[in-house]
Amino acid sequence: MPSMIGRPQTPFQQPGLVLVLVLTLVPASSPLFTRPPQKRTTATVGAIFTEEQRSGPIETAFKYAIQTINEGTDILPNITLEYDIRYVHRDDSFHTAKNVCGQLRRGVVAILGPSDPLLGPHVQSICDAVDVPHLEARVGEAAGGAAGLSVNLHPAHGELASAYGDLIGFLNWSRMAVVYEDNAGLLQLQTLVGTPPGADMEVYIRQADPADYRHVLSDIKNKNIFNVIVDTRTESIPLFLRALLQLQMNDYRYHFIFTSFDTETFDLEDFRYNLVNMTAFRLVASSQPAVRRTVTRMAAFQPVGVGPVHPRGVLQASSALMVDSVNVFARGLHAFTAGRGAPAPPNVTCERLTAWEDGLSLLNSIAAVRLDGLTGPVELIEGRRTGVRLELLKLANRGGMRPVGRWSRRHGITITNRTAFFGTGRPNVTLLVTTILERPFVMVKSGSNLTGNARFEGFCVDLLERVAKATGFQYQIELAPEGNFGTRDPVTGEWSGLVRQLIDKKADLAVASMTINYDRESVIDFTKPFMNLGISILFKVPKSQPTRLFSFMNPLAVEIWLYVMAAYVIVSFTMFVMARFSPYEWNNPHPCFDDNDVVENQFSVSNSFWFITGTLLRQGSGLNPKAASTRIVGSIWWFFTLIIISSYTANLAAFLTVERTSTNIESAADLANQEEIEYGTLEGGSTMTFFRDSKIETYRKMWRFMESRRHSVLVSSYQEGVQRVRQGNYAYLMESTTLDYIVQRDCNLTQVGGLLDSKGYGIATPAGSVWRDRMSLAILDLQESGVIQMLYNKWWKDTGDVCNRDEKKSDSKASELGIENIGGVFVVLLCGLALAMIVAVLEFCWNSKKNAQTDRQSICMEMATELRFAMRCHAPRQRPALRRSCARCHATNATYVPPPPTAAPPVGCDVIASRLAENGGSGKVRRSMGSAAHPDVWEGAG
Repeated sequence: MPSMIGRPQTPFQQPGLVLVLVLTLVPASSPLFTRPPQKRTTATVGAIFTEEQRSGPIETAFKYAIQTINEGTDILPNITLEYDIRYVHRDDSFHTAKNVCGQLRRGVVAILGPSDPLLGPHVQSICDAVDVPHLEARVGEAAGGAAGLSVNLHPAHGELASAYGDLIGFLNWSRMAVVYEDNAGLLQLQTLVGTPPGADMEVYIRQADPADYRHVLSDIKNKNIFNVIVDTRTESIPLFLRALLQLQMNDYRYHFIFTSFDTETFDLEDFRYNLVNMTAFRLVASSQPAVRRTVTRMAAFQPVGVGPVHPRGVLQASSALMVDSVNVFARGLHAFTAGRGAPAPPNVTCERLTAWEDGLSLLNSIAAVRLDGLTGPVELIEGRRTGVRLELLKLANRGGMRPVGRWSRRHGITITNRTAFFGTGRPNVTLLVTTILERPFVMVKSGSNLTGNARFEGFCVDLLERVAKATGFQYQIELAPEGNFGTRDPVTGEWSGLVRQLIDKKADLAVASMTINYDRESVIDFTKPFMNLGISILFKVPKSQPTRLFSFMNPLAVEIWLYVMAAYVIVSFTMFVMARFSPYEWNNPHPCFDDNDVVENQFSVSNSFWFITGTLLRQGSGLNPKAASTRIVGSIWWFFTLIIISSYTANLAAFLTVERTSTNIESAADLANQEEIEYGTLEGGSTMTFFRDSKIETYRKMWRFMESRRHSVLVSSYQEGVQRVRQGNYAYLMESTTLDYIVQRDCNLTQVGGLLDSKGYGIATPAGSVWRDRMSLAILDLQESGVIQMLYNKWWKDTGDVCNRDEKKSDSKASELGIENIGGVFVVLLCGLALAMIVAVLEFCWNSKKNAQTDRQSICMEMATELRFAMRCHAPRQRPALRRSCARCHATNATYVPPPPTAAPPVGCDVIASRLAENGGSGKVRRSMGSAAHPDVWEGAG
């Protein structure tokens, strides 16, 4: 059986000559004779390598680690390590078991290797049977498996799966392929594949060996999958890279993640100039100074061309794991021998399968080791490594793979150079951009000699220019042939419009007012939204209601006016009745005569109505209640009129200053609950999809209405919808951004209600496009810097064609009242004056008729007399009542004869009244026609 047993050679090969020289040169008084050196013991370590690894980097790293420990005095000062190396075939487990048994008979205290995932379990089972520690650094071990007496320094599956999952989550992949070479690689990614980071992750898994690379990669390319995880042997990766070149998959669209820790050793010269995205983790902590010193010494130790250090100065991960394994064993052996000496060689064989009594103790000492090795911090829990730290590498334009971040179980992934993924590199790439015409997003520029991108202008054109400048690509704008954004046919499932262009790879980007929704996101990718919006209602500004002459009555409802009139009548009669029944409302008309048995009451029916009327109109009436009951009635009526008049006054201002419109459509619910006004939306757009797929009953009702009148209410373009709104009796449901643009330019149109939903516009790309994330970062930067808001103001508000609205805002300034608002008050006043004049004429005629009967003369003569008196009796003199007798008056009659004509005649009724008062009488006076000398004779009865 092939084997190698030995220990490191000393510089001198003749021990006898050395002893003579020492005795000659060293004095007798030297401490060398008084302190003889302590005797060093030996311990044999077994190592299993495959035939492919014979004299290779891993074996060289093992020998280097043994020699370094033997030369040093800080780890094992009294123990010299020897090694027993055996070589086995990868597919021969029986031969491997025989070699392990031979090493046990040799008395090894531990066995390292092999790293092969198939042979490792056989070696581990034999070591478990005889309690000999087993150290390895292999992949493919089942997560959660029993460790036994085995210590594995390779990162565990769970931690690696978490690292790849965090990386994919950062890259925001939604579709990827996994290419693995053997089952051990798939086992390493089973956690990632079984539970992808995204709920909508699509994973395409293929197994491939070097002979099948081209076939598998061709399938991936035909499926338009641009994100690939590659889990193959390190020695097979050059063949994989050659297949990528043959299939022309070396461009910026593809992103490859390699699970190998040795990507720095690959020749990537043909990929880095094309900006191919290649990412991998590095296990060796090459940035640490101690690691760099170790790599330098190891490069001097190794044979030329076959050592663990790559010509690029990179240490391979498998070699670094072997060095860390030897160091962990040496430190564990040092801890085991502290205070007890070197362990006795185990006397075990495969035939007897007796356990080594010191094996478990030595294994516990090894498992308790903590150190910072070439592969970072080494910490073991139950024989498995934990707390791994990985460095994230990415292919750069210059210098190959470069660190761009790090990962740890505690902190997750940390990116230190985001520009490596979303950088500002400017590849010589021209992207085809598809769009449709829609103001103000994309418009054809006026001009006859314009070509290329100069033909277009608008918000999206300016946005695309800034995004392309920040991301680094050229572009060519073309109009979509179908002229719509794209919807999916519910029967065939086929897409149309811009979405169809992206699915068929006929365009690289779609830049327009394209709404992000679930159906579109399932087949294409969108960037972060560059504008937020919602669905709103475009409607024609309704005409104001015609002003009514009696609009001053609007503050109170009709029934309130009726109730007020009823209260007016009821309270008036209540006041009359209460005054009749209350003794305190009856008064002596002649207070000078206490024994007068005649009393009078001021609250007659007419006076009661007059008192209530004066109070209602906030005026005095000359009547004052005296009894408590009537005062209570008056007080309650005063309070009632205070509230009514105050409420009327307050509400009058609102009704007369706020312009009332003739429409009652103020929300989507109002549209849904009527059928007089038609409403619709753009056919084939996201707004139609919103109503079609909505679960809200109001919107479902609106969709049923639109679907029943599909040909009359759904329009082919938003210009057609706006034109129908201008014609009247039609409401157009559209996105708020376009609506705002239209409303600001047409004062006859307005927005009704608020937003029905919330969504955003985004730049669309084919599924898996590498430009999506880069453009998303550019859009976020433009939003934070205010550039997008500036573009919005430029195309919405600062175009010079914005209309000036003369809107009346009740919250800022009240409108003045015109004659058309309160002219009814003047009509009521005129009607009242006319009524008063009519009543006065009727009273005059009635009184004249009554007097004519008393005087026994014609009514015409009496009316003439009354008119002549009215012309001669001037204010402020009072005219006495004519020929009225009062049953309450019982004074004696007195006759007054006026003086002769030469004297001044009486000038008025006040003189007669005063003369009657001088005679101690009171009563009524009347006027009669006299002679020419004495035309008027005044008589008074008292």
